[in-house]
Amino acid sequence: MTGWGDIFWLLFFLMAMQPFLKQKFLEIARQKTIEAIEKKRGSRVILLVHRQETMSFFGFPVMRYIDINDSEEVIRAIHLTDKDVPIDIILHTPGGLVLAALQIALAIKKHPAKVTAFIPHYAMSGGTLIALACDEIVMDEHAVLGPVDPQLGQYPAASILRAVKRKPIDKVDDQTLILADVAEMALKQMKQNLKLILDDKYPPEKIEELADILSQGYFTHDYPITFEEAKRLGLPVSSDMPVEVYQLMKLFPQPVKSSTSVEYIPLPKKGTHK
Repeated sequence: MTGWGDIFWLLFFLMAMQPFLKQKFLEIARQKTIEAIEKKRGSRVILLVHRQETMSFFGFPVMRYIDINDSEEVIRAIHLTDKDVPIDIILHTPGGLVLAALQIALAIKKHPAKVTAFIPHYAMSGGTLIALACDEIVMDEHAVLGPVDPQLGQYPAASILRAVKRKPIDKVDDQTLILADVAEMALKQMKQNLKLILDDKYPPEKIEELADILSQGYFTHDYPITFEEAKRLGLPVSSDMPVEVYQLMKLFPQPVKSSTSVEYIPLPKKGTHK
């Protein structure tokens, strides 16, 4: 006969397993949606999504960004894709390590078939670097890209240089001068990397213009480059976002909070036609 103690431990076990099972169900749903997109578009779909998720039994959210593990996985997926198969990469990221983002961008650039970046919400910094390597960028009309200027710790490299130039050299300490030297190298390297990524996509003068605007610190690092501004810059953007991409993003939920910040009835709302 089952006692109350057994029932308690069974309930405790089920509650402890709930986050794990929920995560597994989400992963299965993602795979099915990815397969549906691949079948519809005849492509290889790669997701690079960095969003907080409740990953542990205790429900602690984990911050994520582009790292070396991401670059290894994306490059592995590209190697597993035939040269004549298009690639669709879905980007939702605040950015991350320059090295990792650059590796992904260069691998994408070398893929012979068409590569399309889908940006349903945002792809900042390293995410923009990856998008620029693609043949087409499909953005939601409210999605944004961002500058790719290098950051040294908590400071933009361009700001460090400007600060040093505004002071007499004898008023600047050695550590700051060294930092300025590194900042100068970082800006040059990023511009050269961007020109390499944009090579063969635009005329030489346009490549120079884009590389300068996006990498040399004319804006704050979180400056939002909207769909309209991306178009004005001459980037290959369109707003033809497949509905399946939005459905896929719904399978990457944020951690559940005690009360939601946004509420609405999740049904289409149509106007009254007279």
